[in-house]
Amino acid sequence: MKSIILVVEDEMRLSNAICKYLESEGYGYRQEALGAAAVDSVKTMQPDLIILDVMLPDMEGLAVCQAIRQFSTVPIIMLTARVQESDRLAGFSAGADDYVCKPFSPKELMYRVQAVLKRVSKPKTENAISYEGITLILDGYRLVVAGNEVAVTQTEFQILQMLLSQPTTVFSREQLLTSAHGKYLEHYQRTIDSHIKNLRKKINVSGKTNFIKTVYGVGYKFV
Repeated sequence: MKSIILVVEDEMRLSNAICKYLESEGYGYRQEALGAAAVDSVKTMQPDLIILDVMLPDMEGLAVCQAIRQFSTVPIIMLTARVQESDRLAGFSAGADDYVCKPFSPKELMYRVQAVLKRVSKPKTENAISYEGITLILDGYRLVVAGNEVAVTQTEFQILQMLLSQPTTVFSREQLLTSAHGKYLEHYQRTIDSHIKNLRKKINVSGKTNFIKTVYGVGYKFV
């Protein structure tokens, strides 16, 4: 069964071009030009991945991303003409899994789509990892904290899985990025800090929030 991609882009020429490439790669697709309609579509069609433009007529793409993250962990790749690192960090903080800057190569976008979908669907060797009230359920990419399910992005899940798999082991940003994206993307290195910040907020057991420690000049570890 082919994966269905929701393309949220108000520039119809660009949206049509993206969909043409998706179709040539064997994906199904649906198009939306408005953020509110995109949120509704996610609820009804449950796409396998979303390509989301940052600038939409009715609402900011970041707000759309945040709204979707209230009820879904579907992977989201954001498209933007904003090239500053702070803009990418804002996207990851909102819950995006990847970020592609305009203008972009259609081949690069297809690679990102393939990489994210592969990461999401790769086989698991265990069913769950547990540590002091925190449980990662590997079948379904679910995080349970103190008995309550907590929404996480696919990227956050991959990072937390690596940290939890070897508690007290220090992992560099490069190692965490490679685990999350399947390859090392140097210009995304600082985005790890944003993902870690989000995870620290989400894994709170009996008031303890400092499970992930920063090892300055090296990286992060789970304690």
